[in-house]
Amino acid sequence: MAIQETASPPVRMSRFTGTVGPLGIGVAVLWLSIIVLLPLAALTATSFENGLGGFWDAITAPGAVAALRITAFVSVVVALINVVFGTLIAWVLVRDDFPGKRIVNALIDLPFALPTIVASIVLLSLYGPASPINVHLNATQPGLIVALAFVTLPFVVRSVQPVLIELDKDVEEAAASLGASNFTIFWRVVLPVLSPAIFGGAGLAFARAIGEFGSIILIGGNIRGETQVASQYIQQQLEMDRPENAAAVSVVLLIIAFLTLLVLRVLAHRAVRREERAA
Repeated sequence: MAIQETASPPVRMSRFTGTVGPLGIGVAVLWLSIIVLLPLAALTATSFENGLGGFWDAITAPGAVAALRITAFVSVVVALINVVFGTLIAWVLVRDDFPGKRIVNALIDLPFALPTIVASIVLLSLYGPASPINVHLNATQPGLIVALAFVTLPFVVRSVQPVLIELDKDVEEAAASLGASNFTIFWRVVLPVLSPAIFGGAGLAFARAIGEFGSIILIGGNIRGETQVASQYIQQQLEMDRPENAAAVSVVLLIIAFLTLLVLRVLAHRAVRREERAA
């Protein structure tokens, strides 16, 4: 007796399209509004409580101008320092093997996890009036730079490191076989590939530095016109019951940070387009 086989119904495979739908978009927009947009709107409204003239007077006051100038200067210096040493550290971590490499790699992320006020205490103990190494940076701009460099170092290292890992070494070996020196290989072959990541990390470091408070609160000294940065000026205005002035300077910092991140996004997009055309 023959057994008749029946064909099983075809199994329908569902395909994930990658879209979240209107509900997901609504939840994302709602959460973004609560966490980011509403606080920014409230801050902006507070900064303009005295009108456009009051806002302008607040951001052009001598103390505000001095604090913004010092903040911009030390943040640019810190970003440049991170470009050099952050790239160097990333290169060593990727290309070299040495005892304790995993420990050093883990220590890079320490400023992300460490409360910044702790960093200020440590730096004050090391470079303050009672410095055990006889280096006194308390209440000086170099002290600000050291503190900000500490908290912003991971940005460049972690931006450059994955690019170095994915970098094709065959191109470097081909350049070396043609007689190119190490400097020429780095300048002509490696650096153009790393440039977007370096600029991106430097921009993030700059954006973080202009708003930093905890790491410089002790070692900075808060001297008006010398070491008082914008975040300390904002705190001072709040203590003097001038929330409009504090909000106005905060809006200026937000604009600077937003423009920095916007430029980084545009540069990154252009770099991706350039790579796609080259491919």
